[in-house]
Amino acid sequence: MKRVQIVVASNKHFNFAEEICQVMADSAKVRGTGIAKRSPEYIHKKMNNSNAVIAISEEGKFAGFCYIEVWGHQKYVANSGLIVHPDFRNMGLARKIKAAIFKLSKKKFPDSKIFGITTGLAVMKINSDLGYKPVTFSELTDDKKFWQGCQTCSNYDILKSKQHKMCLCTGMLYDPKNGKSGKRKWFNTKILKRLKQIKHTILLKNKTQKQWTKLL
Repeated sequence: MKRVQIVVASNKHFNFAEEICQVMADSAKVRGTGIAKRSPEYIHKKMNNSNAVIAISEEGKFAGFCYIEVWGHQKYVANSGLIVHPDFRNMGLARKIKAAIFKLSKKKFPDSKIFGITTGLAVMKINSDLGYKPVTFSELTDDKKFWQGCQTCSNYDILKSKQHKMCLCTGMLYDPKNGKSGKRKWFNTKILKRLKQIKHTILLKNKTQKQWTKLL
């Protein structure tokens, strides 16, 4: 197994910014979903403010990354941009990076609720183990800038048509006020897969119907 160290990112990691952005973009294409596009300058800012973690191999290669975004005057924070370089996948690195950015978020913003939206079952499982629980979008931040980040997603028209209340993504939230009770695991792969199938069928069917309506 390749040896990788996960550290809080700083200005000494600026040289990895362009590669990070490229791996994010490539990953979004493979998944067929959108991702908020970030510039190297944006990544620089996160590193300079110590609001990111980066995984570096013992050979000095970029292996993974994730950063913190702050919303609603620190009422909410999001762990965003989780990415693992293709050369370092299938070795449990995503889970380690997620745990590291979660720990950093709680340390820097102890009173903030930590949230995220995702379509990936693997990420949902990781979040569940950390103490997140699934919630409706109404329980997440109402900061318009956050939702504007979804505009580059191929499913943004679904989110927009539902007044930002529902989409193919699942909203997940960690509330520090819940303490240890928040650690109760809810994750059930079979049930969640079935719920996702139903959700996707309904929302994608509505999306297709609207597309046909526009053509007629």
